[in-house]
This record gives sequence, structure tokens and C-alpha cells, in this order.
Amino acid sequence: MHLVEILRYRMVPTSGLFMALTRRCPLSCAHCSTDSSLASEQYGDSPFRRLVDSFTGDCHPDLLYLSGGEALLRAGLVRDLAVAARAAGTRTAVLSGMYFARTGEGLTPALRRAIQSVDHFAASLDAFHEREVSRTDVFRLLHRIRDLVPAVSLQLTGLNARDPYLVELVADVRREFADQVPMLIGVVGRTGRARDWLVATEHAAPVVDVQPCCMSSWPLVHFDGAVFACCAQSTVARHRPAHLVLGDAAVDPWSVLRERALDRHLLRGVRLFGPLELRRRFGGGDGTDGYCGTCLRLGEDTALDDEVRRFFDSAEGKAIETAALQMA
Repeated sequence: MHLVEILRYRMVPTSGLFMALTRRCPLSCAHCSTDSSLASEQYGDSPFRRLVDSFTGDCHPDLLYLSGGEALLRAGLVRDLAVAARAAGTRTAVLSGMYFARTGEGLTPALRRAIQSVDHFAASLDAFHEREVSRTDVFRLLHRIRDLVPAVSLQLTGLNARDPYLVELVADVRREFADQVPMLIGVVGRTGRARDWLVATEHAAPVVDVQPCCMSSWPLVHFDGAVFACCAQSTVARHRPAHLVLGDAAVDPWSVLRERALDRHLLRGVRLFGPLELRRRFGGGDGTDGYCGTCLRLGEDTALDDEVRRFFDSAEGKAIETAALQMA
């Protein structure tokens, strides 16, 4: 399963499901969005298992994407979920910080079985990870992992789009793997540990435009089993507004969670217009809370809620939404 295929699914609502299996991680990266450590909380595995067991041949996500913390701290769970998901027709990807690549460590039998069970393995690499796990060690072990799994990729992060570190790292990856390992490149967000040191970007005025939100395309199962409509984990888990809470993995099957994600008109509006344009069109307001902040408060405005519902019940709304989904 190539990275490009994952990104295509990323635009299709409920075609994927994120699971954050644990908040624990052996690394202590300065930019960690979940502020993870080995002392962080970890809940029982039954909600994750129960939800995947509810997948059926007729109703299942195309992709199950496992992360953490460090998902491979629960290597047995990763393998079991991947095997159960495959039985229903779902493929699995896992994201790892590569803690086991550190010199002197390696692939234990449990890690090998977990990695062999997935369809895509993604490794994180950036300046902050390199303080914990060297680039050389990551590259060395990634060569071995390529023999175990159908596809691999690297998730690279810089301070901004012009970060010279990223330019140098991309060139190094290409030298090492001859363009056989695709890269997904992003920038550090001001969340988790990065809130303590990353300077917020100032804007002269809020930007109001049609900026559809793909973060609400795939549901996220949080560490504690709560299921959110948004995968901006640190933000939505802290506030938990009702319109972004889909249910509980310990109780609700995939068919119910999927229906809620697809049917809630506020979520449909966020996916179609983005929260800023949704508020401007249907509820007024200037978006001074910012992109995610505006989304968190959408459910507080009953007038906006009614207007958005009427729009999606109208012929115009149905036509626009259908056209957008066909383009995804």
C-alpha cells in the first residue's frame, strides 16, 4: 500500500480509521504533540479489539491507521488488530518513532511479527527524533523493515516549509533509498510539548475562505476508547465538544460510528467548507478563534446549526456535497 494510495483515501470520509493505541513512548521528543513518555497513561485493549471485530465484509474502513504515543509498544495488539482487520477487508498502516532502531536494540520477535502483519510501515524522522534515535540507525533498520512489509514511507517534520534541515534530509533520504521510500513532509504544530517553545504565528486579520478540513474525514479512537470525528488529537481530546464526539469504541460498532460521522450536518459542513467559511456563510462571526478554535465552538450556535441543516436538506446543498465527494 503506497503512501499515495493512503493520501487518496485521506480525502474520502470514513474510508480510514485512526487508532491511538497508547500515549506511552520511550522517546521524549521536544515537539511531541501528545507529550508522551513511558509514564503516560495506557488503557486496556478491549475497546480497540471490539471495534475492529465489528468490521464486516460489507461495512469496514479501507484503512486502519495505528499510532500512539508509540503504537509498537503494544506489538501484540498491533498484530492482532491487523489480522482481524484484514479478515474483513481492511488494510493496516502503523506509524513508529523507531525507538527500537537505537544502537544495540533491534527487532524483537514480537516487533517483527507486528511489522510483518501490516500493509504499510511509516517511520517518523526529524531533528527532534534525531536527538533520540540517529538518522543512521533509522536508515539501517528501515532497510531491514523493507524486506518485511509491502510498503514503507518516512514522515518528515520541519519548523517551516523553508527549513534547511528538511532540504538536507530529503536529499539524504534520496541518496540512501534511491527514491524507493516516499516522504510525507509537514511542519511542527504548536501543540503538546511544542506549546512551550514554538512561537505562535501572528496574522494581521483572520483569513476567511473555503478551506475544507480533511482532519474530519477519518474518525479517531483516542487512548481511552473515545471516538472523535477529528484527528487533531491533542485539541479535540482536551475540549471534547459534543459535535466532534462520535461515541465510544467499547460500546459502538463501526457501522454506527461511520453513520454518525457521515450524517452529522456540522461535520459535513466542516468537510465541505471548513469551519471559517461555514461560520461566515451560516452563522456570522469573524473567525477570531482561528481555524480549529472556530470548529470547536460550532455546536454552541443553535441558529448556525439550523441553517447548516437546512442547507444540506436543500437541492443546492445536496448537489454541492455530491460534486465535492465525486472529486475526492
